[in-house]
Amino acid sequence: MKIIHFEKDGVKGYGMLVQDHIFEIEGDIFSGFEVRRQKEHVLDKTKILPPVLPSKVIAVGINYRDHAEEFGHDIPAEPVLFMKPSSSVIGHGDAIVYPPISNRVDYEAEIAAVVKKRAYRVSEGEAKEYILGYTCLNDVTARDLQRKDGQWTRAKAFDTFCPIGPVIETDLDPNHANILSRLNGDTRQSSNTKNFIVPLFALFSFISQIMTLLPGDIVTTGTPSGVGEMKPGDTVEVEVEGIGVLKNTVVAAAFP
Repeated sequence: MKIIHFEKDGVKGYGMLVQDHIFEIEGDIFSGFEVRRQKEHVLDKTKILPPVLPSKVIAVGINYRDHAEEFGHDIPAEPVLFMKPSSSVIGHGDAIVYPPISNRVDYEAEIAAVVKKRAYRVSEGEAKEYILGYTCLNDVTARDLQRKDGQWTRAKAFDTFCPIGPVIETDLDPNHANILSRLNGDTRQSSNTKNFIVPLFALFSFISQIMTLLPGDIVTTGTPSGVGEMKPGDTVEVEVEGIGVLKNTVVAAAFP
């Protein structure tokens, strides 16, 4: 099932996406809901919202072997974690704002898990039970600031630097899905999640040993090789097999 968060005539809601039609959902997507097929909307006449607003986005660096080679990194003995704030989250069709203090902003295509229920110290075998589904994520990064700082918080945390969406797909094998990015229609990244260094359920378990994951939180999984620069005026797409295409444009920061 594809769960979509949308706004129609000023009213926000959740629905099930079937091709280009949205059927409204009644209830809580995390604990139980029903699809109201009599309440239907046409996709291109609704605004797509971020599927969730997480309390936190937990990310991993260097989780594809080809990406480690691309940047000359050794394969880490354990996952290298960082976080993105909820204020960085935007949805499909929203604009990525290029910060004036950076001279190099990159796209990074990823597949992300949406937490379904409170998770703490869960095993790898239990992880699937705690995941609602999966979505596309663009881990936008100010690469020059990342290199300058020697750590990743500032480079990853700007407002609009975490596009997610367009849907949450509940039925997917996250460890065997094609993933790619396109810049202005040209394919720049192309891989498959079978190339993870740490598979998604093992990563989820590892993170849950450190912190409590709450419903709606995002666990994202790293990016394959081919990351590159984007500039104001560019359009960037992240596509994950079985989920869909997350599309955003890049704009210059507006000054007062």
